[in-house]
Amino acid sequence: MKTVTSLPVVVLMILGISQGMQPSTGWTQAPATLTENPLQGVVDFHVHSGPDSFTRSVTDLEIARIARANGMGALVFKNHFTMTGDRAYLAELEVPGIRCYGGIVLNHAVGGLNPFAIERMVTFTGQRAKVVWLPTFDALNHVKRFDAKRPGIAVVEKGKPVPELKAIFALVAKHNLVLSTGHASSKEVLILLEAARRAGVEQMLVTHAMADPIRMSVSQMKQAAMLGAKLECVWASNLQGDGSHLPGMRLWKKVTTEDYAKAIRAVGVEHFILSSDLGLYLNPLPTDCMKAFILELQSFGFSGSEIDLMCRKNPRTLLGF
Repeated sequence: MKTVTSLPVVVLMILGISQGMQPSTGWTQAPATLTENPLQGVVDFHVHSGPDSFTRSVTDLEIARIARANGMGALVFKNHFTMTGDRAYLAELEVPGIRCYGGIVLNHAVGGLNPFAIERMVTFTGQRAKVVWLPTFDALNHVKRFDAKRPGIAVVEKGKPVPELKAIFALVAKHNLVLSTGHASSKEVLILLEAARRAGVEQMLVTHAMADPIRMSVSQMKQAAMLGAKLECVWASNLQGDGSHLPGMRLWKKVTTEDYAKAIRAVGVEHFILSSDLGLYLNPLPTDCMKAFILELQSFGFSGSEIDLMCRKNPRTLLGF
């Protein structure tokens, strides 16, 4: 008979949560001298919760309750196939004490590069839709990178943004939304940022800039920062690569917290935000991994004020609160 200790750590964490235990402190043990809550006021800009067509470990309401219990300031719900501002509003009503936001990802399920979807989104009750992500799962760059058998959505052709983006950039600027670059390639991202800035977009974010399938270099991240964009680092990439516990995640490039630490130092902390990009079933909770991210960066020499900038002040500026 196998003992429970033979199971992978990530499975043990999930089994504990499913049996009613308190959520674990994550992958990094808090130092004995830690007297403050690392998650107090933190904003996670990239949470994948259910309901979804992918299996998720928590629902919107569950992660909102867990985040509130951990003292977090806000969550941004992201779904590859449907808008999330309406769900964020309901989550905030049911779980007062934490801010919840959402947006829309311009994949095939919402009509692709569809300005009408954005126009309707901003009229929804609660006005919790703050982010427009360019195509992710259906981005042509993503489809090519993972050899997916479906049509991809191009965002750049012949070195220029596709014509459909003109109306989208105008709407993002008009409603002061955050433009997040989705799964465009590193070269495409720079073209998109330049065009969006010319169109009057003020809040721009490079989606998990160093991770797959974007893979920006330090030089490219410096260029993005000069264009006024913030750069997102996601803890989920620590779990990716050849040694991942999930087969699907083995296809993705592994980017570690140490990799992020070096890049942040090279580019400048003022240009970054920290997110989890978690919620996938059989992965740790987003809250656990945000805590891990903060404690790991502290171990690499980042000060409290630097972490505060990346996980509290910068995301709050993007969201406008």
